[in-house]
Amino acid sequence: MLDYKDIITKHYALEMSGGQIAESLGISKSGVNDFLRAFRECKTLNYPLPQGITNYGIAAEVYGKNPAIAGRDLSYEFPDYESVAKAMSSRKNMTLVVLWNRYSRRCRDGGLKFYSYRQFCENYAKWCEENKESLHFNAVIGQKMEVDFAGKTFQMVDHLTGEVVEIVVFVAVLPYSQMIYAEGMVSTKEPQWITVNNNALRYFGGVPALVVCDNCKQAVIANKDWIAPELNKDYAEWAEHNHTVILPAKVKKPKYKSSVENAVGILEKGFFHDMEEMDYFSLEQFNRDLWRHIEELNSAPFSKKPHNRRYYWDEERKELMPLPSALYEYMERRVAKVSSDYHVRFDNAYYSVDRAYLHKEVLIRASTTTVKIFSKEGDFICEWPRATSRSQWSTDPRHLPENYREISEWNGTYFTRRAMTIGPNTAEVIKRVLASRKLEVQTYRMCQGVLSFSKKYSKQALEETCHQALELGKTTYTFIKNTIPAIADDLGAAGYNTAANDERNKGAFVMGADAMDINTLLSRSQSLAQSKGKGGGK
Repeated sequence: MLDYKDIITKHYALEMSGGQIAESLGISKSGVNDFLRAFRECKTLNYPLPQGITNYGIAAEVYGKNPAIAGRDLSYEFPDYESVAKAMSSRKNMTLVVLWNRYSRRCRDGGLKFYSYRQFCENYAKWCEENKESLHFNAVIGQKMEVDFAGKTFQMVDHLTGEVVEIVVFVAVLPYSQMIYAEGMVSTKEPQWITVNNNALRYFGGVPALVVCDNCKQAVIANKDWIAPELNKDYAEWAEHNHTVILPAKVKKPKYKSSVENAVGILEKGFFHDMEEMDYFSLEQFNRDLWRHIEELNSAPFSKKPHNRRYYWDEERKELMPLPSALYEYMERRVAKVSSDYHVRFDNAYYSVDRAYLHKEVLIRASTTTVKIFSKEGDFICEWPRATSRSQWSTDPRHLPENYREISEWNGTYFTRRAMTIGPNTAEVIKRVLASRKLEVQTYRMCQGVLSFSKKYSKQALEETCHQALELGKTTYTFIKNTIPAIADDLGAAGYNTAANDERNKGAFVMGADAMDINTLLSRSQSLAQSKGKGGGK
């Protein structure tokens, strides 16, 4: 919504043109000129403006409609937010839950469609922001949680490595009760951002209708017009999971999240001074100290009103929506291709996929406990418990064709025949690797890895390595990988596969060892000079 009052003042009082106003406000020139044209044509409004009129009132007079209604689904009955605002500011202990219940009851009685409680609160918050010029609204019980990072950071010394690590403090507050939660973080990436937001909801004992955040990259990708910001996908899914709405503050407008700004100020001017004098050697130690101070702050009496934060929070948590049965888990996203062994690799582990997706790309979404696999079109394929160790295999025999040993590009016969071209020791190692797992298909990548050493090293080096592996009973890919470089070095030139070099040098002129001798070069130079002299005299 344009700031109509500012546009009118700049145009009539400062005599600025539509283009100048648009440039100063960073908005569309046509939008400014269109509004000024409509304002001049308005019969009920002129400059100077009536005292106390809001942008909402100007729009209603100039355009003859409620700007909040424009562009919405008209099948829903739009609430009278001006009456809602008056009730919230004049009635003690009035809540949005009560007013929404009244609104929904009226709609049911009249056979009208009505907004859900969440949509009701979201639209009310937008209406409040658009009409802030002449109205002051008290914090609404259970309506919002504001979140931000503190500007002050701390340091800890890792007790294992001695490295100095920076600690950033996440702060959340419920504006009605001013109840504060804070937590230290050594990483502010999306997984940790989701975790601290989960912890804040759990600490407050419920979910507010709105979450007001700063425009940090963990929460917001773009926020050009505030009304329809582009949210970080993970944070948007977190909000959907918790049945709340993310409402980022306007860019560089701290008053849109004044409660958390105030809370950060209280922390930084208070016990943060004591904490910066302490030496910390783990994040757990830092957070224990931080939470002790937070508990004391929330239980301390207010200086300008009765009771304390915890007293009002006991009232507010009853108005919060219940926590979901399971907390939202951050999802890692990857694209992987189903290999010839009917598995995809993710985080150094392997998960089988239905044979219908052989050699196709699939989408992986993984939490800390599960790995879900989808087709590129978004169709769910399968789900696995997340592997707890490197190189772990998760295979469902139903994903494999019944005769996969015969029809697969990779199979036991294929790897055994390749190994026999190198030598009997290599062939025996491959046979033992094929038999090392309950499902043969889980060994194909190891077989491929063992045989691939013949690209760099000679057959002799691989055969000797496999001979040692058999003698020691260590017929594994890892043993061969770690052993073959030393054996190849002991064999010298015979330890490496020189076929590629021979092919590259085929047809080249090979100079003798004395070709670069200084006397040879001088003699060649003199002969060349003499031949040129004779040629020039003819």
